[in-house]
Amino acid sequence: MPIATPEVYNEMLDRAKAGKFAYPAINVTSSQTLHAALRGFAEAESDGIIQISTGGAEFLGGQHSKDMVTGAVALAEFAHIVAKKYDITVALHTDHCPKDKLDGYVRPLLAVSEERVKAGQNPLFQSHMWDGSAETLADNLSIAQELLERARAARIILEVEITPTGGEEDGVSHEINDSLYTTVDDAVRTVEALGLGEKGRYLLAASFGNVHGVYKPGNVVLRPDLLKELNEGVAVKYGKPAGSQPFDFVFHGGSGSTAEEIATALENGVVKMNIDTDTQYHFTRPVVDHMFRNYDGVLKVDGEVGSKKTYDPRTWGKLAEAGMAARVVEACGHLRSSGTKIN
Repeated sequence: MPIATPEVYNEMLDRAKAGKFAYPAINVTSSQTLHAALRGFAEAESDGIIQISTGGAEFLGGQHSKDMVTGAVALAEFAHIVAKKYDITVALHTDHCPKDKLDGYVRPLLAVSEERVKAGQNPLFQSHMWDGSAETLADNLSIAQELLERARAARIILEVEITPTGGEEDGVSHEINDSLYTTVDDAVRTVEALGLGEKGRYLLAASFGNVHGVYKPGNVVLRPDLLKELNEGVAVKYGKPAGSQPFDFVFHGGSGSTAEEIATALENGVVKMNIDTDTQYHFTRPVVDHMFRNYDGVLKVDGEVGSKKTYDPRTWGKLAEAGMAARVVEACGHLRSSGTKIN
């Protein structure tokens, strides 16, 4: 069972919450980056999450049509086949989807899984993300209610982002400023709209200074301790025991975070951490090294013929896979998921 069933995905998240660890959620854009992520999880003996953004799905759909649904479905079906060769369990997830792309991405993918469930099968994806951070909170949560109802019926978990994450992700951008911090009032309004599990399970991407992309130390002020305040505020409001953690948090913009920041986030209920920028770099870096070292082999310089073995995509592709897989192993260590696989 390499691709998690809905029941196993819930178990994965419950185990992470109880064990104070989180699953790396690795963005993939090809069969090769998918294998790199699977390989990294297997080498770390960690289960994990594979995710496809709207831009990644468009790329997977091919530059002729750039169809996001085709790209996402194709790679998901491919993952269901090849993941069987890896001794770990992974969940398939779709990353950031803003309002203007819902009808071209998440809603059609929900329909695919609805048909599968009606036929007695498991959903194609185990979770989908609705990124309403560019909308008012009222509009964001109204759309989230609709999506959560459909997701629950299709045995899928919904991820919601209720307040902005800084930087840019697939064309959605937010300034780096004081609005990057979710308030207790924001959290309470989320529960009023989406409940605490009785309306369907959801993951919450709250903002505690997170920024997508690349940033240098000192440019971003992360406050993972804020997640404790959000949990405590909601626990008090809804009569939950002291110390309880009502939310399953997602850490966005995790690339470049310190070990201390990650540890604090894990203690405060983070069960999923998105990693894209770092894995992109570790996929590309070995390729660049290969090209520089073998300049006269990958190019036909001065009328020569070059070296087929050198420019063969398999040669440098293997290096790219290994580089990215190593970064996934490192992420599992940082998030304490190493050695925690279910099987």
